[in-house]
Amino acid sequence: MKARIVVSAVCVFDDAGRLLTVRKRGTTMFMHPGGKPEPGESAVQAASRELQEEVGIVVAPRDLELMGVWIADAANEAATDIEATVFLAPGTWTARPSAEIDEIRWLDLAELELAFERGAPLPADLAPLLTDHILPELAASRR
Repeated sequence: MKARIVVSAVCVFDDAGRLLTVRKRGTTMFMHPGGKPEPGESAVQAASRELQEEVGIVVAPRDLELMGVWIADAANEAATDIEATVFLAPGTWTARPSAEIDEIRWLDLAELELAFERGAPLPADLAPLLTDHILPELAASRR
């Protein structure tokens, strides 16, 4: 049986409509900003706190919009699932890496969709939560 980690994550977009991804120090996979709730913290409170700590974006918990809850393979831990409560930060943002974030990368969703339609694979360094759940969800909402 796989271990399970509970996390909160946030979809953030810039003014060009690109999705923010982050790579944590010592890892190779890009994922949403987010992390584990602290004791007594709700999923939305954790999402708001992690967003500010990791990329300097301040959004009050009440302003985050719930997208859904998904279970996916953990990107950086073998034999582990994550149970991710994913939120959307309304508006457009700029971000800077801080705390344990080594790198940020903005994904052009339209470009990814075109490449995928032409048979190109998604980038291999994207976390399974992104490739298996969030990117399909965002693609469906764009249609």
